[in-house]
Amino acid sequence: MIAVAGEALIDLVFEDGVLRPIPGGGPYNTAIALGRLDVPVAFLGRISRDHFGRLLEQGLADSGVDSRYVLRGPAPTALAVVNDTGDGDHEFSFYLVGTAYADLTAADLPELDSEVVAVCAGTLALATDPPAAAIETLIERESPRRLIVVDPNVRPAVFGDRDAYRGRFERWASFAHVIKLSEADARWLYPGGDPEAVLDALVGQGVQLAVLTRGGDGAVARSAAGRASVGAPAVEVVDTVGAGDSFGAGLLRRLGELEKLSATEVGRLVDAELRDALTFATAVATLACSRAGADPPTLAEVQAFLRN
Repeated sequence: MIAVAGEALIDLVFEDGVLRPIPGGGPYNTAIALGRLDVPVAFLGRISRDHFGRLLEQGLADSGVDSRYVLRGPAPTALAVVNDTGDGDHEFSFYLVGTAYADLTAADLPELDSEVVAVCAGTLALATDPPAAAIETLIERESPRRLIVVDPNVRPAVFGDRDAYRGRFERWASFAHVIKLSEADARWLYPGGDPEAVLDALVGQGVQLAVLTRGGDGAVARSAAGRASVGAPAVEVVDTVGAGDSFGAGLLRRLGELEKLSATEVGRLVDAELRDALTFATAVATLACSRAGADPPTLAEVQAFLRN
């Protein structure tokens, strides 16, 4: 089982002049995507008991996500207003203070069951405190025992001081085993640098697998034992919301199939295995981009897409 820790919130999307509520949040989307890919997965985070919270929980249940680590509380659900920039990308305005998102402390963290082999965290929940201190405590605590995956999924509007965040990111790299970045993440963290060079630097610091997503240009990965890159299949892009989360879920599923979903094995991925994992993950992300909203594909849809 993979435990995904972080935020669950409601995206308010303008559609025909109306704000439509859609369950979202990077970790929430990742958990949903893993569930649809038939990967045993649990979500760890606080969800409100309000109407939106019930909507979020129903989404987890519908995708087969285990709720054993879901914490519930009276604070309202966090919101994100999503604005389409017109170029396939989006801008987000977040409403987080005083919400269930922020109602998480280290004392709330549950002990994980032995079947949990990996913990995945990132996005807002590792950037703003609370709950960043609690999530950071979780991944550092679990690092000696389980694979730790970090996806910063940078949101410049709420991440605060770049230098301060980069210092924290580099500390995570000292105990995380897998780090996934987008080109935009890498450029924000290291302005003026080569995004691919960031992968080499991370592996040099001890990260076992570093992955860079490049949108329509595919993805690149570097492990302690290999390197590979793949292009992205051509597709009519409808929406990119959740594409990176879907990619991450696809990557983790394929690592499991390759028997590399562990801290001792993930760094041993050689070129061909990296290419295989990137191909699958890119297919998952491509399908997610072909539909509106954060709506990751099922395993059957991905398998059919790859066959064709």
